[in-house]
Amino acid sequence: MEGELLAAIAGLVGLVTGVAAGLAFRISESSHSHTPDPAPQSSLPPGIAEVLAALPSSAVVLDSTDRVLRASSAARAYRLVSGDELVIGELLALARQVRRDGVIRETEIEVSVRRFGPDSTTFAVRVAPLGATGLILVLAEDQTERRRVEAVRRDFVANISHELKTPVGALSLLAETINDASDDPDAVRRFASRMKHEADRLTSLIQDLITLSRIQGAEPLSEPVEVAVDTVVEESLDAVRTAADTKNIELVSGGAEGVTVMGDEGLLITALRNLVANAVAYSPANTRVAVTVRTTDTTVEISVADQGIGIPPQDLERIFERFYRVDAARSRATGGTGLGLAIVKHIMTLHRGEVTVWSKEGEGSTFTLRLPRSETPEPPGSTATSDQEAAQ
Repeated sequence: MEGELLAAIAGLVGLVTGVAAGLAFRISESSHSHTPDPAPQSSLPPGIAEVLAALPSSAVVLDSTDRVLRASSAARAYRLVSGDELVIGELLALARQVRRDGVIRETEIEVSVRRFGPDSTTFAVRVAPLGATGLILVLAEDQTERRRVEAVRRDFVANISHELKTPVGALSLLAETINDASDDPDAVRRFASRMKHEADRLTSLIQDLITLSRIQGAEPLSEPVEVAVDTVVEESLDAVRTAADTKNIELVSGGAEGVTVMGDEGLLITALRNLVANAVAYSPANTRVAVTVRTTDTTVEISVADQGIGIPPQDLERIFERFYRVDAARSRATGGTGLGLAIVKHIMTLHRGEVTVWSKEGEGSTFTLRLPRSETPEPPGSTATSDQEAAQ
């Protein structure tokens, strides 16, 4: 009896020992075969920060816990990032998808950035993993300027199509009318005069388009020459004198004489002629248009002042856009193409100058061309002589 009890106890001890040994072996095997998970990356790899600083896009780097490790100043300015958080939910969702499968994703998103107001901004977004570091790179490029340029291009195509269609359609209709009225000499003369008017308008539009196409690149003048401002003023006034006389508008000029600038004489005459022609077209009869030349130490200013209808404040910022008209019906009635002021602006850019405007409704407008003074040295004593003349 006692022997059986000892045998049972011995068997039980053996069983417990075997189980314990088996567990110890498995634990040992598991500890040898399991590799600990890498610690989350908490800093940027060498060189990444320098690369991000050179990127023009808004750049954000997220770690494996979605914490922002690095954000460019643009990303913070657009309020894509606040503190160490990426606050745009759509971008955060993309980053998590890329982290899961490693697939680079590109898309466009619209964000209400509220930098200068409530308007939203469209971003072209690219999200990619940074190698095997566990970090995610988010790049967002502002598409506002690209969208604006595309809109301007579409508007230009639509506007030029409309502007060309009007005189061409008128010419076609007038030709048919003349054909039907061939037995009425008075009607033929009247409609032929209208056809000439429309043909002149079409020629003017095409010429303005050619001029604008030639200068809108804003590249420096290849061979600027010394241009006498007196000649530019005289030629510009002569070109519109007939139109001014028709409305009994007095053309006057004054100010500094003998002033020169470096540039293209023909383009400068075109710019000033466009301003004077606009002043005459938008001024009532029996008024005056004055061209004044002033100088400073570094610039020459040519101002064109009229006593016309003036320009509403809301239109002042847009009048230099191609085909923009304050009063479309009146502009077409005066034969304007809507390109004159755009040409003036581009010519000034080409000459490293600018054009500005002051206007008040009912009182008139003053357009001013500012050009760098000629760098040609003045003859000895010329400054003193000019000062003496001015004093007299």
